[in-house]
Amino acid sequence: MSGHSKWATIKHKKGAADAKRGRVFTKLIKEIAQAARLGGGDPAANPRLRKAIDDAKAVNMPADNIRRAVQRGTGEIPGASYEEVTFEGYGPGGTAILIEALTDNKNRTLPEIRTIFSKHGGNLGESGSVKFLFHKMGYIAIEKEKATEDAVMEAAIDAGADDVATTDQYHEIKTSPESFPEVKTRLEEKGLPLAVAEVSMIPTTEVSLDAKKADQMVKLMEAIEEHEDVQNVWANFDFAEAPAEK
Repeated sequence: MSGHSKWATIKHKKGAADAKRGRVFTKLIKEIAQAARLGGGDPAANPRLRKAIDDAKAVNMPADNIRRAVQRGTGEIPGASYEEVTFEGYGPGGTAILIEALTDNKNRTLPEIRTIFSKHGGNLGESGSVKFLFHKMGYIAIEKEKATEDAVMEAAIDAGADDVATTDQYHEIKTSPESFPEVKTRLEEKGLPLAVAEVSMIPTTEVSLDAKKADQMVKLMEAIEEHEDVQNVWANFDFAEAPAEK
């Protein structure tokens, strides 16, 4: 999971700047509306909506924005209807990339995603070409200098986590998607600072990249994430050192 944790932390470090540009708000509003449309407007009875609202609060989205997004999803106020689409492709070095998007026009989004791949040394694949290389899990990372391994291990096991491991920089915790909200809440109640907390598609294998390909890969991932319809992007790459930020 080392490659996954590196990308997750790169992504979260960019979060503050993205929020200032409104990109994170736009993505979260779409996710809140879609979650409410599919599962109803009560977060207590809709785990996907509860997670989306928690994410929105974490980036200080105003309560009125959240409320209107829920109402768009439930049909109380008018709003666009989105289709959930999955794209699969390959990046530098033969890495596998999995994308989740919400779009109101698949015929527009598909060629735009294909163009991003081709501009950054990758190519869009067929449906089912790489998805089997990932499995859905709750993922939490805590920086090693912020908590001891014993404290994390005890709290995570007590909270019902499936697995705990320690890498060079992080204590990494895996959960089932269903138990993720409870585990996250219990760890926060213990006062543990969570660097990353999300339900992710974790790769079952990883492809090691040299510095040049790693730099290309990060640029491709960032370009995909910047597309307005993309909600999530995951890949199975790893690299020895973080590529230099440009």
